[in-house]
Amino acid sequence: MTTILVCDDDREIVDAIQIYLEQEGLQVLKAYDGNQAIAMIKKHEVHLLIMDIMMPNLDGIRATLKIRENNSLPIIILSAKTEDSDKILGLNIGADDYVAKPFNPLELVARVKSQLRRYTKLGNLSAESDQIYKVGGLVINDETKEVEVDGENVKLTPIEYQILLLLIKNLGRVYSIDQIYQAIWNEVPIGADNTVAVHIRHIREKIEINPKEPRYLKVVWGVGYKIDKERA
Repeated sequence: MTTILVCDDDREIVDAIQIYLEQEGLQVLKAYDGNQAIAMIKKHEVHLLIMDIMMPNLDGIRATLKIRENNSLPIIILSAKTEDSDKILGLNIGADDYVAKPFNPLELVARVKSQLRRYTKLGNLSAESDQIYKVGGLVINDETKEVEVDGENVKLTPIEYQILLLLIKNLGRVYSIDQIYQAIWNEVPIGADNTVAVHIRHIREKIEINPKEPRYLKVVWGVGYKIDKERA
C-alpha cells in the first residue's frame, strides 16, 4: 500500500489530511515535528511526505534538508507563509511542491496524486521503460531511473528527473517555462517562472561541471531551455 507521512505540529490539520488521504485508499503515518518525521522515514517505507515549515524542535526546512541527504521521495511543503520567497526557499531545500495554508484539502489530495504518479514513473514504485538516452557524458537509463555524468552517478529528485528526461527525449527542441510546467505538473502554468527556474538551477548544479557555462542544459534567452542534439 502507498504510504504518506504527514508532519505538522497542528494535530487537527494532520487528522483532517489523514481523513482525505485515507478516503483515496492511501495509508497515512503521522508526525508532529521534524525529528519525528526523520525517525518515521527511517523506520517505515514512505512514498511521499507532506511537511509543515514552522514546527518546534526541528522545523520543516532543516528536516527536509536532512531527509534529502539520503532520500529522493516526493516532498510537499505546507506553510502559512504565502510570499514568493518562502515558496522558493521550500523548493531550494529540495521540496517538489508547495501548498500555502489555508488550503483546499481536495487540491492537496490532487497534488499528492500528481506527485505519486511521477514517483511511480521514476521506478521507485514500478518501472515502465527500458530506454537509455545519451548526450556526451550525460546518460539517463529510464529503466533503472539512473542518471550518470562522465561515469559518476547523479541523484535527482523526481521533478528534476522528469524535467531532464523531457529535454533529453526531445533533443534540440526549446521548451518554454510554461511548456515545461504544463508537461511535468499537468497544470495550467500560472506563476510557473520561479518554480521551474529553481528546479532547472538544481539540475545544472548536479550535471554541469560549471553551471554558469553549461555543456548540456542550455538556456535560449527569452524563449526557454533545451539540450543540444549536436552533442548526441
